[in-house]
Amino acid sequence: MNWPVVDLDPVRRLRALAATIPGAHVAERVIPAPFELIWEVASDLEREFGTFEPDMRHVRIVADDGDGRLVAKARSRYGMRARFAVDLRPGWCWMQSRFLLVGLAATAVPGGTLVAQTGGLRVPGRSALVPLGVRSAGRKALARLAGRIEERAR
Repeated sequence: MNWPVVDLDPVRRLRALAATIPGAHVAERVIPAPFELIWEVASDLEREFGTFEPDMRHVRIVADDGDGRLVAKARSRYGMRARFAVDLRPGWCWMQSRFLLVGLAATAVPGGTLVAQTGGLRVPGRSALVPLGVRSAGRKALARLAGRIEERAR
């Protein structure tokens, strides 16, 4: 039996995953910079992630299997802590803790790089996000990322 196979770029993959999570919203923005520069900043969890993700202050990698699977400890701007299982690959970052979810994806497009973000508070025991502030947090994260890229390009 031949099953259909589809190859999704990271942004389409993020849209597909977010569509299965009640309360999730995907914010998107084209940043006029090359994918390599965008992903250099976006994937630097320990030094750069807290500069653009609104609720993150500090992320520290505590385990790395060498194949894109990481464990990270994070602290929010409000002092709360979380331990994340992380899947980090070119153009793809999915971070999930017991109560939090952050997804970030990027793909090259004409005129720059399309970046998408989703995230929020997870509802324990259910595949759902608390929808409060999800839209504005996503827009804010991508605006900050674009600003960080602009700083780097100078």
